[in-house]
Amino acid sequence: MRKASRLFEIIQILRLARKPMTAAAMAETLEVTVRSIYRDIVALQAMRVPIEGGRGIGYIMRPGFDLPPLMFSIEEMEAIVLSLALLERTGDDELKQAAKRVNQKIAGAVPAPLRQAMEGKALYAWGSSAPSPVGLDLGLVRRAIRDEQKLTLDYRDELGRATERMIRPIALIYYSQTANIVAWCELRKAIRNFRSDRVEHCAPAQSYFKGEGDGLRQLWTSGWTERPAAVS
Repeated sequence: MRKASRLFEIIQILRLARKPMTAAAMAETLEVTVRSIYRDIVALQAMRVPIEGGRGIGYIMRPGFDLPPLMFSIEEMEAIVLSLALLERTGDDELKQAAKRVNQKIAGAVPAPLRQAMEGKALYAWGSSAPSPVGLDLGLVRRAIRDEQKLTLDYRDELGRATERMIRPIALIYYSQTANIVAWCELRKAIRNFRSDRVEHCAPAQSYFKGEGDGLRQLWTSGWTERPAAVS
């Protein structure tokens, strides 16, 4: 276990303990040597973590201490770094800007060892990035999914035929080359996928489908594309 992860786990153990915890007990839990625990306790005390006690009697944490709201293990931090890097490969400009802000906020809130994991540039998401759609703002689609608001599309299918659609968007699927909108299509009376790069224009409608989103997603994930007769 890396030191940053170990320090985090020691804090968690002491915060939850109802009686003094010996170094031996913590070492057994974390599968490290007792000497490592002693060194880590000294390091935490130097960081002003209010740990009291000593060898042979155990350690406790004074009441009132809490972790910062953003605290992760080193592996969790690496997962965040890679996830944010993968967002850079989507064609969703709004999400890419949000990813940069998340990076800055986390880097400013976590301790130095975890900040190094973010800034170390050791994890990369390789491959081509999806271009941003010309006729569609994916941020608008995400908001419509959250708000259960209908959208109007000017759409061209794979044969180049132009149609106007009224849809109830329920999900977005991000691929390496494009993003697909999953929606209930009022023209086809079924769930359909719409490639974002084939949308020529998209606008919010003045009508909503409040309370229907979860049911339509269940219909989609169950493999149905058309509503059974029992579903209104």
